[in-house]
Amino acid sequence: MITAKNCIIRLSRYKNALYRLQTLGFVKVFSDNLADAVGVTAAVVRKDFSVFGISGNKKGGYQIEILLEKINSILGKDRLQKVIVIGAGHIGSALMRYRGFEKEGIKIAAGFDIDPAKINRYNALPILPLEEVKDFIKSQGIKIAILAVPDIAAQEVLDLVCSCGIKGILNFAPLRLISPEGCIVNNVNLEIELENLIYFVNVAEKTK
Repeated sequence: MITAKNCIIRLSRYKNALYRLQTLGFVKVFSDNLADAVGVTAAVVRKDFSVFGISGNKKGGYQIEILLEKINSILGKDRLQKVIVIGAGHIGSALMRYRGFEKEGIKIAAGFDIDPAKINRYNALPILPLEEVKDFIKSQGIKIAILAVPDIAAQEVLDLVCSCGIKGILNFAPLRLISPEGCIVNNVNLEIELENLIYFVNVAEKTK
């Protein structure tokens, strides 16, 4: 599972590198080029591609446009992905305002909260009461949710949305959640990430 996840992460990085090369006027690319751009070996690039049946020409390399089509299809970027945000606090609101999702084929369909003061049905991106989340998920065919709720409520909210048909969750609550069968949870703990970064910066400073 970890190996597969790492492979998918690298595919996303290959995709970003390919878009950069395309804007520079490149039409073809070799595994060596992608390896340098992502920080892996050419053998890893070829192995990752072989997992998904992507093949190139040893002498001619890969056609960037065709490669992007295949990677976007694997990553589900060949169709619009609708997502909901649970929790309209600081993190949730920032995510809902972020416009970078749109160019990646991701649409935040709505936000949900339990605070009546945050409810706004008529905004371009509506914020709805949490009790309406089940009907919304069903009517809009939502499969992905972002959790940006306090840790005390995170597990209860996760159980709720998974019971409504959500299959994948990006969790910003500062604790690991127990996911029911059939639901994938990716945890994002900003505090731990910052602590790790601070530690390695301090270690690098001491070794100078």
